[in-house]
Amino acid sequence: MPISTLRSMSSSPMLLYFTSRATTLSMETGSSFPQLGMQQSLEPPKQQLPGYGKCSTAGSDPGKDPGKAAGCSGSSGIGKGPMPMVCSTPCGNPYAGLVSHLRASWLSGKTRPMEYRMAQLEALGRFLDDKKQEILEATELDMGKPSFEAFFTEILLCKNELNITLNNLCHWMKDEHVDKNLVMQLDSAFIRKDPYGVVLIIAPWNYPIHLFLVPLIGAIAAGNCAIIKPSEISKNTERLIAETLSCYLDSDCFAVVTGGVPETTRLLENKFDYIFFTGSPPVGRIVMTAAAKHLTPVTLELGGKNPCYVSDTCNVANVARRVVWGRFFNAGQTCIAPDYVLCTVEMQDKLMPALREAITEFFGPNPRESPDFGRIVSDKQFQRIRALLGSGRVAIGGQTDEAERYIAPTVLADVLPSDPAMQEEIFGPILPIVVIANMDEAIEFINARPQPLVVYAFSCDSKVVNQVLEQTSSGGFCGNDTLMHVTLTSLSFGGIGEATLEQVKGLKSLG
Repeated sequence: MPISTLRSMSSSPMLLYFTSRATTLSMETGSSFPQLGMQQSLEPPKQQLPGYGKCSTAGSDPGKDPGKAAGCSGSSGIGKGPMPMVCSTPCGNPYAGLVSHLRASWLSGKTRPMEYRMAQLEALGRFLDDKKQEILEATELDMGKPSFEAFFTEILLCKNELNITLNNLCHWMKDEHVDKNLVMQLDSAFIRKDPYGVVLIIAPWNYPIHLFLVPLIGAIAAGNCAIIKPSEISKNTERLIAETLSCYLDSDCFAVVTGGVPETTRLLENKFDYIFFTGSPPVGRIVMTAAAKHLTPVTLELGGKNPCYVSDTCNVANVARRVVWGRFFNAGQTCIAPDYVLCTVEMQDKLMPALREAITEFFGPNPRESPDFGRIVSDKQFQRIRALLGSGRVAIGGQTDEAERYIAPTVLADVLPSDPAMQEEIFGPILPIVVIANMDEAIEFINARPQPLVVYAFSCDSKVVNQVLEQTSSGGFCGNDTLMHVTLTSLSFGGIGEATLEQVKGLKSLG
């Protein structure tokens, strides 16, 4: 039976997009004593800065009627240039004016009422409904993403997260009353969750809608303003987001910034109140360094090499089908995909024909012609992944086509820990198998490396699965299945160390 679990790494009451504000109210004076350092409200500018939100016109208020602002034609957005949303300032940073404008909107208190948050969240739902076809088209153009995969990950999972948030926001916003000591019995003591302020969300290219929208849902629900920076690598999806999202959200409080490394570098020079980044560890270090200059709290979703231990006591056919599905979903470009298999040499011999059969079942005799198998997102990524094919020996697949950025679903046998495929996250349709002697050696192998985002374990013996769970450390754990733990909004998503800083999803993404 599959097992999914979150390894919670913190018992802190401070959650992602809320700050926890300890408050006592005296019965005699009725005064409140918030924690030191809380920001005071400032007067917003009397005149709106020009150039923010292409759909705003006189007489229309996206905050009250998102999605119906004048100028929103509802067209695809594919094939048009993204709308610039920048403003030069005396300090020379092209985004300083935009950040200041959003901060003024937040300090005005506009985003705090529950009704406003609900209206913006409902507008995100309309965005997903109205732009469903455009999203499917853009992700197919960017990386050949199959329509089912795109609908499931970019739309359905986002709507599930959105519905959970809408159904629970009223409860999540309530004050949390705490125990009092003897001298405080006549006073009120509670934790009030305050929004951080202006949040920066930097999204990746592999799930370009899901991985900006889920953090944005948490930011909106918590009462923040936000700047969204979609990945320039998934250029068609970036263009769609830049041209259409402002038709649904209040442009005084939410903005999209496009561009590559230079633009992101300049954007990070500004003072944000929270930064949410999804991407690689090297870039995560750059983001964290920029945030440290302003002492800005961050969430880093970075991925890593996720081990998959397969014991000698398992249903080989089931293991093969579930590992193939998890490894080659989105052409392997998934941060929680099983990155390599650990098993005995006897199990490797049993797995090979089962893996070959599962690949044929899912993608046909020629996966290149399958409508259910995607492509690598860029030439750079294609060349990097292709170079890993020299590790071990190619037992299944191995075919490539540079013109299409196609790499066949590939299984590498007899891979050594020193091989190139074991030195970095593969992030592509290659599955190495590393031979170990037994479960103890597998656990030792896992623990000798950086803590992964998720550990997978397959066995018909629940004691084996539980032993791997108890003796390893990771952000998540999934027994006898792959990927499925991330579909549960009741389980936060995240890790520790190089995999992730902080946990997100559901209430954790809110506060």
